[in-house]
Amino acid sequence: MSEQSSLVTDQHFRYIAERTTPEDPFLKDLKRAATAEGIPSIWIAPEQASFMQILLQAARAREVVEVGTLAGYSAITMARALPADGRVRTIELEAKHADFAERWVAKSDVAGRVQVHRGKGMDVLPGFAADSADAAFLDADKGSYPQYLTECLRIVRRGGLIMVDNAFAFGELFATTPSDREVGAIRAFNDLMAKTPALQSVIVPIGDGLWVGVKR
Repeated sequence: MSEQSSLVTDQHFRYIAERTTPEDPFLKDLKRAATAEGIPSIWIAPEQASFMQILLQAARAREVVEVGTLAGYSAITMARALPADGRVRTIELEAKHADFAERWVAKSDVAGRVQVHRGKGMDVLPGFAADSADAAFLDADKGSYPQYLTECLRIVRRGGLIMVDNAFAFGELFATTPSDREVGAIRAFNDLMAKTPALQSVIVPIGDGLWVGVKR
């Protein structure tokens, strides 16, 4: 045993990915179709999707809130981890993305478990009742993460999960001169998440870094 953690390298990431259940043909087709329609290829990695499914099943989640639908990839994968009467309420600002996601959700094996809500996250979230979700996943504009977190702490029940993507800031977390304008917002949010007393949280080094917190 050692008090120090092993250094996580690109080789470790590849090792994990190679030993994760691969995507099914439906999800591969979804990504190809989304790319063909000009939707950014920024969905979560398959190994992250698998990990989130494990968390949701372990938590016996039934209701999930997602901010940032994009093509619907993460909403569909999360819905697959829920019971038959489960539901993912996912929020998307861009009409093109919402249209695409709705079409592919309708073709999926979880068509009845995903609801796409259109609009800004901070316009939609206040309409969700307190303690009405077992988990939340944030993967939208990084500058609004603090506001989304506040709302999701209200919406998610005690003992529920808060998951947040891109803790590693698109691989630029430690860059001296980052090229992505949202890196600063992610760094600030990481500090906020670590100091939020309502959560016990940790960054899991999978995908682009996934915050996982449990509401106290």
